[in-house]
Amino acid sequence: MRISPQVGRKFGVIVEDFDAEKASEADVAELKKAIYTEKIAVLKNQDLSPQEFLALGRRLGRPAEYYEPVYHHPEVKEVFVSSNVKETDGSQIGVPKTGKFWHSDYQFMERPFDITLIYPQVVPSKNRGTYFINMATAYENLSEELKLAVKGLTATHSVLRYFKIRPTDVYRPISEIINDVNAKTPPVTSPITFTHPRTGETVLYISEGFTVSAQDANGNSRPDLLAELNAATGQLDDTYQHENIHLQTFEKGDLLLWDNRSLIHRALHNPSPEPAVSYRVTVYDDEETAA
Repeated sequence: MRISPQVGRKFGVIVEDFDAEKASEADVAELKKAIYTEKIAVLKNQDLSPQEFLALGRRLGRPAEYYEPVYHHPEVKEVFVSSNVKETDGSQIGVPKTGKFWHSDYQFMERPFDITLIYPQVVPSKNRGTYFINMATAYENLSEELKLAVKGLTATHSVLRYFKIRPTDVYRPISEIINDVNAKTPPVTSPITFTHPRTGETVLYISEGFTVSAQDANGNSRPDLLAELNAATGQLDDTYQHENIHLQTFEKGDLLLWDNRSLIHRALHNPSPEPAVSYRVTVYDDEETAA
């Protein structure tokens, strides 16, 4: 196994000659360390079945199936499917155009995932990739005034803003849908910053997609501050040229792993109807406490 920096990129490493089935425990430990310290690891030349993909996830932590079954792979429910490709019988496996907003996976739950694994299956010929922001670096880049302003604040996160309407929701009153979403995934509140248990970094824990409010110790809402933080971190930059934004491209055979606690991400979707399919496994690293 060889690990090398990504040349010309803000962060991340390339991992070559990694055999997911035969890798030693030392190799897996080194890979996990790289994920936490370098934020993204790209495994090259992978050829895994859904079952083998899940097995790799198990070597990194405890896989969790997504709470909405519509995203599940039909054979391996722990594999989340993003796909705009219809089956030969016209059925749809997975959900198209997922993640087209800044977020951290499961940020709307009490405990977010620790490591995300993405394994592209059908790769578009152009406009393929994912935007990332390292929210530890983004915190460090804040002005001293903003760092002082966020002390003691909490943030509330909810899936409601970008919840995808299901076919079964057609003709239902929107109030019923909202009530169902809030019953299944009620808003959660957490400190607006936390200390990363592996690296010791201070991480700013907000996203444009899932963070719906920020409030001070007295419960006073601070929408102005939340908007300022989103802008300062680069999440409101529609050109994606902000200094914090990293574009991670990929090709067939690549498998991406990243530190879901530090990074927020946003999918780069091709506006054309070109086929695109990706598998995802998300794991909890039970060696660590929750963020």
